[in-house]
Amino acid sequence: MNIVERVQNIIVKPTQEWDVIAKETHTVPGLFTGYVMILAAIPAVSGFIGYCIVGFGGYRVPMAYGLAHMVVSYVLSLAFVYVMALIIDALAPQFEGERNFMQALKVAAFFPTAAWLAGIFSIIPLMSILTILGLYSLYLLYLGLPRVMKASEEKAMTYAVVVVIVAIVLWAVVAILSGLAMPGRMRGF
Repeated sequence: MNIVERVQNIIVKPTQEWDVIAKETHTVPGLFTGYVMILAAIPAVSGFIGYCIVGFGGYRVPMAYGLAHMVVSYVLSLAFVYVMALIIDALAPQFEGERNFMQALKVAAFFPTAAWLAGIFSIIPLMSILTILGLYSLYLLYLGLPRVMKASEEKAMTYAVVVVIVAIVLWAVVAILSGLAMPGRMRGF
């Protein structure tokens, strides 16, 4: 799998790319080391650079807090993918989908692509509002879920909505937990 082509295809032509992904064979370590670990590093490293080196309004987060936040947010992003795969897999039968952990892991590994890419805007804290473009990942989830998990057409929309809600809640938990790694951060803003 060429990571650059995969990223480009999942963003530009997601419907066709999900059909390709559904047929591919992957392993858990292969997905994580060849895709997830690379892309999940973008927002973590960008946030570190933005808040510790570039700064915001003359304030820079102390390096120790920045490093802690970077590591915690990175590890939680990896955990997010795995937990989402477990949830996607567990919910599949309720929506007449096929229970298959590797298929669920593919969905969980590829749908956050836009959010991870949007994390680059954190390099310049004033532009970090543009990370909202990462919401495109929810659309990617909506498109990929029924294709990869083989949910019935009648229940595919409900399956997608339920998983999108779970993803939003889980993402919020990850954001809160990673924010706790920088206890003094908000005082300077």
